[in-house]
Amino acid sequence: MVDRIEVLAMVPARGGSKSIPRKNIRLFAGHPLVAYSIAAGLKSSLVTRVIVSTDDPGIADIARQYGAQVPFLRPAELATDDASDLPVFKHALDWLSREEGYRPEVVVQLRPTSPVRPIDCVDRAVQVLLANPQADSVRGVVPSGQNPYKMWRINDDGRMTPLLRDGFHEPYNMPRQALPATYWQTGHIDAIRTATILHKGSMSGEVILPLVLDPRYSVDIDNLCDWERAEWVLRTNGLEAVWPGARPRPLPESVDLVVLDFDGVMTDDRVWVDGEGREAVAAHRGDGWGLARLRERGVQVVVLSTERNPVVTARCQKLGLPVVQGVEDKAAALTALLAERRLDPSHTLYLGNDVNDLACFPVVGCALAVADAHPEVKARADLILSRPGGQGAVRELCDLLMRRMKEAEEHA
Repeated sequence: MVDRIEVLAMVPARGGSKSIPRKNIRLFAGHPLVAYSIAAGLKSSLVTRVIVSTDDPGIADIARQYGAQVPFLRPAELATDDASDLPVFKHALDWLSREEGYRPEVVVQLRPTSPVRPIDCVDRAVQVLLANPQADSVRGVVPSGQNPYKMWRINDDGRMTPLLRDGFHEPYNMPRQALPATYWQTGHIDAIRTATILHKGSMSGEVILPLVLDPRYSVDIDNLCDWERAEWVLRTNGLEAVWPGARPRPLPESVDLVVLDFDGVMTDDRVWVDGEGREAVAAHRGDGWGLARLRERGVQVVVLSTERNPVVTARCQKLGLPVVQGVEDKAAALTALLAERRLDPSHTLYLGNDVNDLACFPVVGCALAVADAHPEVKARADLILSRPGGQGAVRELCDLLMRRMKEAEEHA
């Protein structure tokens, strides 16, 4: 028998982040960002251990909740903005060897800022490394979006100089198809021999092999715009990607019924009360237009609310929506509604914001949450909208469904 090779997956996750504060534990599509890299290591069939290297006790606690080990806290001097990977990994390997006698043969780096990974990403990288004894490391790459043969430097005198020539005559004037294929390194995966780190003093070595990834997975989170794009890619692009928990269900191909909570979904969850106890709420005018267009296309819409309040009745009457109020057991009421209308639950959507909506989530084909929903709701939702409740979330859902219907008609 051959002993199993020790493969250590390490997620570097320091506490400081200037561009996005507390980035590594900020919820990304319902889970802390760091959880996606932990899950990539845990779901690998070749990784034998997953650790997180962090200087932050809060990150350490969350990492353990998601199944990673945190055997040490990283020294503060290795958690600065300009700390490079090599000393961080050398520190981890030295600590594990000294304190535990643990010496892996391969180390896999899983950066939290590249959370959208193919399911087999880690195993493929390790397999390539182990199948090529001459290789020092394997690095994830994607075809580059812009060919560097078309790139320039601007000299001090203002003139431009091509970045690359490589024996070509004026490569910047050549058609793209005639130029060599080039690749951009991503942060998805680095599989490195431990000896490369400890004895060669490098995170890559001299012999670096590629793991070419589908560019649709190529997201790198440096700012909030990147964050929103990455969530959109993960939620709506139909990619088979690593998830920390059960994979969210996609929007159904066709939708027959949309069920809306009222407070915190059609309103911003605030209420104004006058001296006589009369209540007023804030809603978004754009919701009415979106709901009207949706119903014109044959999609039924119903409001389901635990509140029994004239303001709920008045708003729904204004929009022409049927409403079921004073509901204590929302899941039972929703099940009865589907039976009464003889609708398929798999073609039904539910949009909620608070924990009393959670019971409805497994009843329908796809559960959605507004952007400012309770964290537990966002963690269990299949799709999180970008707009908060009462501030365009309902309109956003309407526009999304209308766009999907239009695209389906165009491809029919």
